[in-house]
Amino acid sequence: MSVPPMNRRQFMQKSAVTGAAVAAAGAVGTGTAEAADPSPEKAPRTWSFSILGTTDLHSHVFDWDYYKDAAYSDKAGNSVGVARVATLIKQQREAKGEHRVLLVDAGDIIQGTSLAYYFARVDPITGTDGKRGPQHPMAVAMNHMRYDAAALGNHEFNYGIDVLRRFESQCRFPLLGANALDAKTLRPAFRPYTVKRICVPGAPDIKVGILGLTNPGIALWDKDNVSGKMVFPGLVEQAKKYVPRLRALGCDVVFLTDHSGLDGSSSYGDALPYTENASNLVAEQVPGIDAILVGHTHVEVPSYTVKNAETGEEVLLSEPYCWGYRLSVFDFDLELHHGQWKVTSKKAQTLNPKDVAEDPEITRLLTADHDLVVKYVNTAVGTCTEDLSAAESCWKDVPIMDFIHKVQMDTVKAGLSTADAALPLISVAAPFSRTADIPKGSVTIKDIAGLYIYDNTLYGKKLTGAQLKAYLEYAAKYYHQVPAGTKVDTATLTNANNFWDYMYDTAAGVSYEIDIARAEGSRIKNLTYDGAPVADDQVFVVAVNNYRANGGSGYPHIASAPNAYSSTNEIRQLMIDYVTAKKTLDPADFAAVDWKLTQAGTPVF
Repeated sequence: MSVPPMNRRQFMQKSAVTGAAVAAAGAVGTGTAEAADPSPEKAPRTWSFSILGTTDLHSHVFDWDYYKDAAYSDKAGNSVGVARVATLIKQQREAKGEHRVLLVDAGDIIQGTSLAYYFARVDPITGTDGKRGPQHPMAVAMNHMRYDAAALGNHEFNYGIDVLRRFESQCRFPLLGANALDAKTLRPAFRPYTVKRICVPGAPDIKVGILGLTNPGIALWDKDNVSGKMVFPGLVEQAKKYVPRLRALGCDVVFLTDHSGLDGSSSYGDALPYTENASNLVAEQVPGIDAILVGHTHVEVPSYTVKNAETGEEVLLSEPYCWGYRLSVFDFDLELHHGQWKVTSKKAQTLNPKDVAEDPEITRLLTADHDLVVKYVNTAVGTCTEDLSAAESCWKDVPIMDFIHKVQMDTVKAGLSTADAALPLISVAAPFSRTADIPKGSVTIKDIAGLYIYDNTLYGKKLTGAQLKAYLEYAAKYYHQVPAGTKVDTATLTNANNFWDYMYDTAAGVSYEIDIARAEGSRIKNLTYDGAPVADDQVFVVAVNNYRANGGSGYPHIASAPNAYSSTNEIRQLMIDYVTAKKTLDPADFAAVDWKLTQAGTPVF
């Protein structure tokens, strides 16, 4: 029986119920070994152990926000960073016994903060000019924390395979990816699994097979880095291959670490034949799995179960949010029957590290690296004539977004062929951060990095007028429908259809209205270029980031559109270079109102 896809709210509701049940049941005991019994059938030997899990750490080492140059803070009171998580892990090992605890990660380790960028591009771990590069701070931290394994995340590929391989070489634990295959041989490009042993005095070891699975979307999102080198088949397909192999190796427990969410959805639609968020499907369709550490979707799911369709057995899943916000704890109880260990119970929960101190050893090991990055992001690159805020960027065309568009269009324009340079040029970009702000006065690297938080590169793609309108209609599903005469509340206006801010593109260079009173698919009105209506067969060059150009978020037409330009330079760095060259960032050079929201033709703001 198939499990229908569930939305985030349904998952969180079920997680809350399950988490409450876990709490009501009380803490799992440490399972101290019993004395030998001459009649094991009557009184089997029991043992317990735990697997701790992190995911989507995105190079958060300390509880610090490099974009704000201050300690991290949010409305929920979360802390970030593995330095605090490391303290929770120590507590778990002390309470349960060092030999009873394994530590696993579900991917997205080496991208996501200024710290990650610094050690990939500014002082790269791959080295420069023949000199050996530094150790990656995440390798240093995770080695100190004694990880047993980590799955590959899709963001592991953002800086290219060379950076990933160097990171892998620095880790004292395997990076697992059973569905990351060499494109030519179709053999695993990384280790598919590892087998760990839990030592039980006077009894056979408990063998724990850990299988790692990554996200098929890498083939789209990092096409430039992996095309012709690696392929990424589906999680279900590869789990069906390797779970039986782990059982054949005598594994008593099979544990998966998946860089894949658990609602059966895909942001890229049918652009790939494999599901993006497939952990629930793996649990349902592949027999022999005990539990899955889930990643990729940046949500907290303390405990969630899926019944396997073939065996009827319950598979336990947990996702510990992201950035070190939480630590998942899987507790297993086992009994020894005729020389073989059997799982008798399993529970999961998430722990919050916000109230514990940072691990002093990680502080000692990595403060110098942290200080280097703080100095780097506080480097001034120019000045700004007025404060530019992104606070209203999700429902208004604001100058700070026009800054992105200006840089993208200028860069693409300079790189077009003579023939393509004659075509009208426009730009599309998403509001990645509502808290971004470029202040009046001195502008630093961190100010720009806080606006453009991803390491995207730049493309120029050709779309027809009809395709462009379809593209903008797709973007407009970001808004909830608000009938004419109804007050618009910005607190509830956006993120319809689980369409998050980073997925919502606005356009510059054309003029258009988005009528939020109308149904999805018929919202784009008065689409014009240079004062004239856009014709269906008119051809545009569209400046767009590589994530979107390669199919990210499932926009129509763009992935298959002809290329007019591409670059390996990060858009963020192009923005830094723009301010450095101009010395002054002045919205008078680029600010324009190209789009607006309306209700039945009446402007909303």
